[in-house]
Amino acid sequence: MQETQARSNIYALTSRVLLQELDLDLLRDIKSDENILEFLPTFREWEELQNPDEKRLLDEIINPDFTNISLLHLIPYETFYTREDQKIETGGANPVTDFYYASNFVVDYEAARIVSSDHIGVELEFMHHLCEAELKAMRDNDSEAVGDIRAMQRDFLQKHLVAWAPIYLLTAKFEARTPLYYDIADLALEFILSDFENLDQK
Repeated sequence: MQETQARSNIYALTSRVLLQELDLDLLRDIKSDENILEFLPTFREWEELQNPDEKRLLDEIINPDFTNISLLHLIPYETFYTREDQKIETGGANPVTDFYYASNFVVDYEAARIVSSDHIGVELEFMHHLCEAELKAMRDNDSEAVGDIRAMQRDFLQKHLVAWAPIYLLTAKFEARTPLYYDIADLALEFILSDFENLDQK
């Protein structure tokens, strides 16, 4: 159960950071959490973190970098990478919707400010959702449900995140102008691949 909780936490962290700009509360949470900082070694040593003006750090350095890798220079949507015409599928024909529907996962487009359900942040959030479902099944001692949920996690990774996210994340690492987004892209990339490999062996 501890391993699944750790997986859930990593999916939640990478989802949140890649889905929206940071706010002051999240920046302070990340800065003060040693468990998170262990996964963000470059960010942890960043000299800018010592700057007491956290609002300026967000407004002038960190959040512009989010805009850089999410809106201006890169496109964080699966169908852009998987469709021949490189168009983002914004409707019900998007290939991720079947997984979401089967798991009662609802995308809040307005809150997330995204145009499609196959945004990398949403796909990572969906994996967090499945890990939480696995934890509940574990607490209920429902081994059959645990197996079914893990099979869905493996299938979703194989058909979706593993199939396209490495391309985006490798490019995001290259394009990132701050240690935060460099480390988050690196963490998400390594974790997606290792998590799929582990699930595939079970």
